[in-house]
Amino acid sequence: MEAKTRLVESARELMWDRGYAATSPRAVLDAAGVGQGSMYHHFRGKEDLARAVVEGNAETMRAQVDRDLAGPGSAVERLARYLRRERDVMRGCRFGKLAQDPDVVASPVLGPRVADMFGWLVERLEVVVREGQAAGELRDSLDAHRVASAVAATLQGGYVLARAAGDPAAFDSAVEGLLGLLDTARTTS
Repeated sequence: MEAKTRLVESARELMWDRGYAATSPRAVLDAAGVGQGSMYHHFRGKEDLARAVVEGNAETMRAQVDRDLAGPGSAVERLARYLRRERDVMRGCRFGKLAQDPDVVASPVLGPRVADMFGWLVERLEVVVREGQAAGELRDSLDAHRVASAVAATLQGGYVLARAAGDPAAFDSAVEGLLGLLDTARTTS
């Protein structure tokens, strides 16, 4: 594997486990098994390396979300497929962790990229809700943007609840609770 790829992959895993602020360039170099010269040959510094990680994570997440939501089924079934997809619940969301890191939020390079990812996610979920409304599956009185925001927030909150409880069942409970609410928003049973 090329040094640049090893650096990005190592930083990706370390940032997921430790967060951005606690991931030192030295830890990345050690995990990647490359010298300092390799890092500065490919990246201007830690923030530039983190930008590559965030962009790679965004590409992967967008593809996965699109697969979950674009498949067959009703809007609620597609949302359920997205919410119930197998995840490493106890590690949490790569973007959720970054959004909680003050150094990331304050960064003019990283903060907007993380915010854009969540904005894209809510927009993508909103499309599915609107499709459900157009198909007569979901009530027209629902605010599609607010429902999409609630789906995204439930997922992020589920990660937090699971980590706090030390039990992935807390995540599952949040997801199933939201899906129960979505069932009550259907126009037919």
